[in-house]
Amino acid sequence: MQYKPHEYQKYAIDYIESHPVSAVLLDMGLGKTSIALTAINDLLFDYFDAHKVLVVAPLRVARDTWPAEIKKWDHLSDLIVTVAVGSTAERLKALKASADIYVINRENLCWLIDDSGLTFDFDTIIIDELSSFKNHQTKRFKSLMKVRPKVKRIIGMTGTPSSNGLMDLWAEFKLLDMGVRLGRFISAFRSNYFMPDKRNGQIVYSYKPLPGAEQCIYKKISDITISMKSTDYLKMPELISSEYTVLLSEKEAERYGELARDLVLELPGGEVTAANAAALSGKLCQMANGAIYNDCGGTEVIHNQKVDALEDIIEAAAGKPILVAYWYKHDYERIVEKLQSIKVSFSKLDTAESIRRWNNKEITVGLIHPASAGHGLNLQAGGSCIVWFGLTWSLELYQQTNARLWRQGQTAETVVVQHIVTKGTIDERVLRALSLKDKSQSALIDAVKADLQMRVK
Repeated sequence: MQYKPHEYQKYAIDYIESHPVSAVLLDMGLGKTSIALTAINDLLFDYFDAHKVLVVAPLRVARDTWPAEIKKWDHLSDLIVTVAVGSTAERLKALKASADIYVINRENLCWLIDDSGLTFDFDTIIIDELSSFKNHQTKRFKSLMKVRPKVKRIIGMTGTPSSNGLMDLWAEFKLLDMGVRLGRFISAFRSNYFMPDKRNGQIVYSYKPLPGAEQCIYKKISDITISMKSTDYLKMPELISSEYTVLLSEKEAERYGELARDLVLELPGGEVTAANAAALSGKLCQMANGAIYNDCGGTEVIHNQKVDALEDIIEAAAGKPILVAYWYKHDYERIVEKLQSIKVSFSKLDTAESIRRWNNKEITVGLIHPASAGHGLNLQAGGSCIVWFGLTWSLELYQQTNARLWRQGQTAETVVVQHIVTKGTIDERVLRALSLKDKSQSALIDAVKADLQMRVK
């Protein structure tokens, strides 16, 4: 295909080419990959300002999206790309090949730097989904920081740079500018821009920005950052969000309440803190979905209201393709059992072939896990409806998963996001936090407290 960039894409390409360090914060659907590849193509062959490029991306994006994007556009036909995923032997073969661009999944970045035995001689790095480096304590962050001084040009791309709050920005920009703008140490960044929020004595569980901190941080990083929202630059299809409420029977509601009360008794001192809120929330969400893992590792089914509701939704769609987002393994197993019983064609979208079949409309129901399909996959050709069987607290994964359909290239006039919500459970509070774009950990803690208190009464 001939590449005809929008004006905003031309601006972003020029920005990358003119900034050795750049944070490209482009919203979902704005074509970050094609922008980066066009800029790299120019830097390699026109300006001779890049020679060996490393792309670090989520696994499926590395394996599928980057090679496909290069094949898609005529002007990128001279680029030679090699993808270093798979076994150690396969990765080594790919990295030793002669190419312009080397693509590796972020899980293998530490191996490349610390254990592969290869010389790290990349002069340009593209980090696809910069937000996956928001934790400065991870091995991948520390490994990349070791070789960062060797890199002449770095591009960080994401649509959600601060999914859990402004604190995320420190590690991301430390990778980019080695601490020039937000400081070399997170302790100084924290003391300069934040104050303790939730705490227990000397233990601080969360921080909140000081007055004016947000504007100050943005000003500090503005000279290397470009930010655009899809709704400002694209005529996007209408996004319709709806709820499909399911009701528990009296017996099922009692069972949910009984298990929730047991969770209260397990709490040390009966207090919900940041340390245990996530675990408690997970158990409550499992129960809302209809099953929970027991102490023996098995699955205890509480109700089938959600799988029955999914059957109704599929029937109402009358053959129209539907994406179904699930969270727990037992959710997936019960969904598959239901789809097999009603004889509907389905597939987990976790391979290049399954994604191809979905986009060719050969699959009625595509099953995706937000953590593995939340970034970069282009699924808009296969359908325009996504059903959330189980919800997630992660606003980033929620938005990115919805953006697999609600993005540039979607031909439907509307994209429907349907949430199956179990009334009287934590589902209602999770959905409310997502709808309010509440990214804070306090929302999770408060919701767990409220749900448990409701069950104790």
